[in-house]
Amino acid sequence: MKYAKKYSELLAQEFNGILSLEDIERLIEKPKFLQQGDLAFPCFQMAKILRKSPVEIAKDISLKLQSRNESDLERFEAVGGYVNAFLNKSKAAAEILHEITEKKNQYGYRNLGRQQIVTIDLSSPNIAKPFSMGHLRSTVIGNSLSLIYEKCGFKTIKINHLGDWGTQFGKLITAYKLWGSEQKVKESPIKELLALYVNFHEAAETNPALEQEGRNWFRRLENADAEAIELWKWFKEESLKEFKKIYDLLGIEFDSYAGEAFYNDKMEPIVEMLREKELLVESDGAMVVQLEDAALPPCLIKKSDGATLYATRDLAAAKYRNDQHSFVTSLYVVGNEQSLHFKQLKAVLAKMGFEWADGIIHVPFGMMLKDGKKMSTRKGKVVLLEDVLKNSIELAKKNIEEKNPLLADKKETADMVGTGAIIFHDLKNFRMNDIDFSLEEMLKVEGETGPYVQYTNARAKTILRKAATSITHEEIKFEGSAEWPVITELMAFPETVMRAYDKNDPSQIAKYVLDLAQAFNKYYGEVRILKENDEKDARLSLVNAVSIVLEEGLRLLGIQAPKEM
Repeated sequence: MKYAKKYSELLAQEFNGILSLEDIERLIEKPKFLQQGDLAFPCFQMAKILRKSPVEIAKDISLKLQSRNESDLERFEAVGGYVNAFLNKSKAAAEILHEITEKKNQYGYRNLGRQQIVTIDLSSPNIAKPFSMGHLRSTVIGNSLSLIYEKCGFKTIKINHLGDWGTQFGKLITAYKLWGSEQKVKESPIKELLALYVNFHEAAETNPALEQEGRNWFRRLENADAEAIELWKWFKEESLKEFKKIYDLLGIEFDSYAGEAFYNDKMEPIVEMLREKELLVESDGAMVVQLEDAALPPCLIKKSDGATLYATRDLAAAKYRNDQHSFVTSLYVVGNEQSLHFKQLKAVLAKMGFEWADGIIHVPFGMMLKDGKKMSTRKGKVVLLEDVLKNSIELAKKNIEEKNPLLADKKETADMVGTGAIIFHDLKNFRMNDIDFSLEEMLKVEGETGPYVQYTNARAKTILRKAATSITHEEIKFEGSAEWPVITELMAFPETVMRAYDKNDPSQIAKYVLDLAQAFNKYYGEVRILKENDEKDARLSLVNAVSIVLEEGLRLLGIQAPKEM
């Protein structure tokens, strides 16, 4: 924010090198209440250096700053141990509205990345298992981060690292051979394959020989047995068709679907490289990399039976991705329970001498719970994302029929509102928090929800249509102060994008669009926007800016904004 920079420069002159400009800028904050000003500088850190109380320092600095003639900052005030600055509201409002009107959806863009590449490992559902609510988090957090990084000037590569390998496929083949029906799988692939998978585990509780049969089939798959490969490929193709329906509903595309199986022939070269670098150590017949220097337990590379593990596969994947893309950052949007795994992955890559290991970043998140417990595919206790999306879209359609039956494109609008509700419910929560699944809570169309933000934007669009006039760049001036809370929210958007990027946290954007929507709706309730007077054009310029920023904020969350609702 340019005003914060200006304020920091003025303070730096007064402190005369005691604190650096960067340190001052970092300390600038927003006062808790709007009437206390627009920018606040806390003097507590200065108290030890100047050997004065923060209150005395604040009084002294505010008097000195008040004696200056500044066009952007018109007043300074000591409030406790803070020096609060008040912007020239008229000038700031005109500047920010002109900027948003000119830049449109480029408002808030910063070319920090200079088109350097960021790979993002996200979604990654398991083949032949349902796309559950548990998979939603990685999918929508990862997609939003890709959009936020692009807004900051990076080029992103979205990788759907499918779970398409492992002993579960031996179990599934066993179940299919015993109880499966080709017709049933074709009619409803995921639901039928899930039923077979659940049947296998239930039957294995009383018939342990099934577990061995499952291992035997997986060994045949590893040895490229024709029947095993054919069934595996079929399960994969049918699953991907079903997943694609969900990704289409969510509006998410991927640059790569290279899953676990893709790296089968790339793991042995990694093991060989570790051996050449003398990093492999034998431990109880298994091969590990010791990580005491990183204060981590050993990383298991090969089991005693020679089988490779997730770590081996992820090492191969990381090297392949860097070889292909020369990434500056590689994000892994994977649950919090995998934190140790990614610490070990990064530490092993560093020991191998790969400088790019610094760019490996795990973006953890909490769980989607049901009745306070983790969802389990194995026991069939799972909520299907497709069902939730369909229910949400159906409810949105019902609401539209009741409130706006003459709306054009009802189906398209219902799709946007229904999916937006589900995505927003996830992203408004800080990613590390667990979310207890509640269909009722997700589908609410009032309060802190996606539909509320979408409706606010549709309201702004309706006002602009009714005005039937183009937004001008004439002088923008407001006589009153009703607009100021909305203006301050609009000014905060670029910094919000930066915070979301710095923290890998889409909830920063979600909370922001809620705040902007609430500020605008309060303004709408207080002011007759279309009243014919000298301020009408300025008010319409404000409405237009709100719509531009709400749409862009929703876009960064992966949510579309209907023009009417």
